[in-house]
Amino acid sequence: MTENKNNNIEYNEDQIQVLEGLEAVRKRPGMYIGSTSSRGLHHLVYEIVDNSIDESLAGFCDQIHVILNKDNSVTVYDNGRGIPTGIHPKLKIPTMQVVHTVLHAGGKFGGEGYKVSGGLHGVGASVVNALSEWMEVEVARDGKIYKQRYEKGLPVTGVEIIGDCQEDHTGTKTTFKPDEGIFEETVYDFDTLIKRFREMAFLNKLITITLIDDRHEEKNEIVLHYEGGISSFVQYINKNKQPIHPDVIYFESKKDGMELEVAMQYTDSFNENVYSYANNIATTEGGTHITGFRTAITKVVNDYARKINQLKESDKNLSGEDVREGLTAIVCVRLHDPQFEGQTKTKLGNAEIRSFTESVVTEKLTYIFEENPRIAKIIIEKTLLSFRAREAARKARELTKRKSALESTSLPGKLADCSDKDPSKCEIFIVEGDSAGGSAKQGRDRRFQAILPLWGKMLNVEKAREDKVYGNDKLSPVIMALGAGFGDELDLSKLRYHKVIIMADADVDGSHIRTLLLTFFYRYMKPLVDNGHIYIAQPPLYKVKKGKEEIYVYNDRELAKLMKERNWDREDKSITMQRFKGLGEMNAEQLWETTMNPETRQILKVDVENPVLTDEIFTILMGEKVEPRKEFIQKHAKSVHNLDI
Repeated sequence: MTENKNNNIEYNEDQIQVLEGLEAVRKRPGMYIGSTSSRGLHHLVYEIVDNSIDESLAGFCDQIHVILNKDNSVTVYDNGRGIPTGIHPKLKIPTMQVVHTVLHAGGKFGGEGYKVSGGLHGVGASVVNALSEWMEVEVARDGKIYKQRYEKGLPVTGVEIIGDCQEDHTGTKTTFKPDEGIFEETVYDFDTLIKRFREMAFLNKLITITLIDDRHEEKNEIVLHYEGGISSFVQYINKNKQPIHPDVIYFESKKDGMELEVAMQYTDSFNENVYSYANNIATTEGGTHITGFRTAITKVVNDYARKINQLKESDKNLSGEDVREGLTAIVCVRLHDPQFEGQTKTKLGNAEIRSFTESVVTEKLTYIFEENPRIAKIIIEKTLLSFRAREAARKARELTKRKSALESTSLPGKLADCSDKDPSKCEIFIVEGDSAGGSAKQGRDRRFQAILPLWGKMLNVEKAREDKVYGNDKLSPVIMALGAGFGDELDLSKLRYHKVIIMADADVDGSHIRTLLLTFFYRYMKPLVDNGHIYIAQPPLYKVKKGKEEIYVYNDRELAKLMKERNWDREDKSITMQRFKGLGEMNAEQLWETTMNPETRQILKVDVENPVLTDEIFTILMGEKVEPRKEFIQKHAKSVHNLDI
């Protein structure tokens, strides 16, 4: 490596690095598991369990155990066929070692070992091995029990026979401990794992997943098995909603190596909750199977509505949005060679699945409507109500547009806009209250920061249709300021600010306003959430002062860390500690320095990791039913600290 005459490091052959084996995974773990945060940590367990799920899809496994051990290692074992243990014909080393030390090695590429699987990249077990302090794998197969140990991805023993077993006893047992040098935290959350594996158990009705937390004196064990499969999944999603027909509609079909399962039920809510899966992978961006499903269900409902004269010849067709209002559905496809768009596998691209899904849904749902006219009529009446509400919303929207066109500006009067017109550089703070809004306006950087003060409680959109949103005096300013429209007319290319930051007090009222806004964004402007435009400001919780030194602290954990590092005693009379209850307690300079300055502030990006769980939380907190909300509060009451009422 040399320096050129401009004192820049010269780019030459010495800087071309070749990372051998699993070294690349340890060097850039985020490329393989997304992050080294808690999400990436839990992803390690998912990768190993997914291999067992693939054994189940192949018809060879119906029991999976996941154990959180006292040393925070994890054990996963199944009763599948067991990983092959013989010598690999090409690499001339044990196949068991190949699976755990070679990237892109697995039984899911050729098609002989697995007809259907989700994991097609062949990196699961080897990546987990690479990111673990140690891993031990035991395989029961051919009457023997084989074992091999690895440390940081490298084998430290050969494949050893450690015992005998019955010929019909087969399976794989994997124990690994995440590497503390790689992950930000290495403590697993039991509830997070339950949510993931409950979903897997719903999608695979023949499987039983037993999750055991053995880290505490009192062992915690939960068994997940649902004979109803995805019908039980729909019932679970709707447990805090009000179904408008009692039984879940279910049908399935197989053809030319493709399988389709659909479970659906309408509720009296105003939101669509359609979740799709391909080979057990959640296709959160949809794809060809969802396109086929939506096309078919819209056609069937319109045809039946006209058949029973609920729609006259002169009436317009019901739209897809009308037909899907209040619908909860699981659309699950399995196929030999799924074509996912992108490494994240969130959108299915197989063209043949669209026509297959469309024809099956059309045939099966038409038959179900013919055989169950009472249920069909209830569903048609629900969609007609949605149609009328959307027509009212359309008229209100046109009225709003005409009114805006007549006015000199279509921006809300209380908005303090920024001077920069490049949306990618601009951010808007939606601020609770005129007082805090005034401080924010004075303290902001006017070049790229806009301020929109809101006051009072806004509409809870969880309990209202789209037509009620138009003209709402609390939500209209938000819609106008962002400039991108909302609902099915949302256009991200017109978004005026790429950072939308909710800034509310840390008290009960502030939390309520923040939740109301998040509900609105998630239900009516979801692409803003999906594309990472929504943020939550984090004003400091404390101001600690000792002598002339002032330090802002954002949470109790940071406060404890500060006191320990400085060796300060909270009982010292020379230390003053102010706990902020609201934004209004800070002047413009303090608000800028702690909450608005990009160099010093802390803001949280709103992200959706689990759409099913997200919908459940919004339904519990903001829905019509009181009892689920009461249970939620009682369950989580002990984890609340410093509650301001």
